[in-house]
Amino acid sequence: MTVTISRLFDDYATASKAVRDLEGEGLSPSDISIVSSNADNWYTGDKAGTRGTAARDATGRVDRDRDGVDDRAEGAGAGAGVGAALGGAVGLLAGLGLLAIPGLGPVVAAGWLASTAAGAAAGAATGGIVGALTQAGVSEEDAHVYAEGVRRGGTLVTARVPDAERVRYEAMLDRSAVNIRDRRAAYRKAGWSKFDANAAPYTADQVRRERAMYRTRGAA
Repeated sequence: MTVTISRLFDDYATASKAVRDLEGEGLSPSDISIVSSNADNWYTGDKAGTRGTAARDATGRVDRDRDGVDDRAEGAGAGAGVGAALGGAVGLLAGLGLLAIPGLGPVVAAGWLASTAAGAAAGAATGGIVGALTQAGVSEEDAHVYAEGVRRGGTLVTARVPDAERVRYEAMLDRSAVNIRDRRAAYRKAGWSKFDANAAPYTADQVRRERAMYRTRGAA
């Protein structure tokens, strides 16, 4: 039996190390997913170790086989990761692709959860990122915080792990992940109640201020 665990990270670099740690412990890349804000355009496809953007048609669809259906939705329907749908290589992080998910704006993503959210964005499903998380077994309350965290510049890592090894994998991610209860409390103190897919995505400046605020709190 497998269970789903999710953790929020304040930046991609920290999250990507967590992904590599999971893979290093033997977890299959097909059981891991990553969704990272690209509001500040850190991912362009031109940097070493990253993949370029897939070609899009005039409607914004990724339709390399020209069958009129977004390749991301096809990948989601077939159970493939976004990396596979966009021609990814071996390993989760090698299959990163640029997507636009309602409420999150531009994100860099790969893996099974990202496929579900991408399918929703392409019209193949409903519910977006919160729906994808709750469908995977994440509580609705936590799903809203995770989605809001990505909207504000964070990175979400989600993994399907054997129930018997859940504690071990959670401890591994908790070494560098955001404390979701503290982050929820901080959001609510500022007047936030839940993730709104219709809200404007954060700008690069807003993301930088958000990250700086939590770095300052962590150093206090």
